[in-house]
Amino acid sequence: MLARMTFSAAQAVVLGPGGLVGMAWLFGLAAGLRDEGVDLADADLIVGTSAGAIAGAALASGGDLRRLAAPPESSGPWHRPDPDLMARVRAVLGDSGLEPAEARRRVGRLALTAPTIAEEEHVASMEYLVGAGGWPQRAMLITTVDLDTGEPVVWDRASAAPLARVVAASCAMPGAYPPVTINGRRCIDGALAGGSHPHLAAGAKTTVLVEPFGVDSGDVLVQGTRTTRVVPDDAAREAIGTDVGDHTRWVPAFEAGLRQAPAAAGRIRLPLS
Repeated sequence: MLARMTFSAAQAVVLGPGGLVGMAWLFGLAAGLRDEGVDLADADLIVGTSAGAIAGAALASGGDLRRLAAPPESSGPWHRPDPDLMARVRAVLGDSGLEPAEARRRVGRLALTAPTIAEEEHVASMEYLVGAGGWPQRAMLITTVDLDTGEPVVWDRASAAPLARVVAASCAMPGAYPPVTINGRRCIDGALAGGSHPHLAAGAKTTVLVEPFGVDSGDVLVQGTRTTRVVPDDAAREAIGTDVGDHTRWVPAFEAGLRQAPAAAGRIRLPLS
């Protein structure tokens, strides 16, 4: 293993949405980066949305990411959302005639009647992935959307909400997973209100933006912050495939993240050195 690289203050890591398979790629990439001496958990600030919230919380827990090289065992068949319902969700979100908050409220109402796993089962699965511990000492922001208002809600350590419950809400895509109640608020997937939310890292000296859904890697400026953007390479995109809910692609996606890590580590070191 290479000498460990320490992130200084004012350095942020932003982890974006990616579905089940994109999350596996994130786990593999982060595990491989650790092997290269770059631990994303050392950033001064971690921002996580949906799959990125799961990966960020797992990173911050300090556990062995390689335990997530394969999907958790299921006591029954893997839940697959109703494709017709998901098509309705996409149609509402893509309706240019609706204000964004109204579109989010409408898909939130769809989520209330969708046939999904139980809320507490969803939260328990997040506890397996991120651990049952509390929030990390370092700054972490996790995004959700209030189901009733359609407005984004950002949670942190001061929110006095269980970490696994907040993570479960952040990845509660309407139609696929149930809304999650946090401190009396019903919340759904944070990606609905702005993708990866890199603006939450505004003010950081440098930012590493990791986006499983991204297609164009490179260094960019996000609200004046120098940002190194990492997305799946060609091999990883092939491993992830087009159905990000296909659990059979978890292992190939994780391994693709591992293979991509050395090249990504070189790019991350340059702006942070």
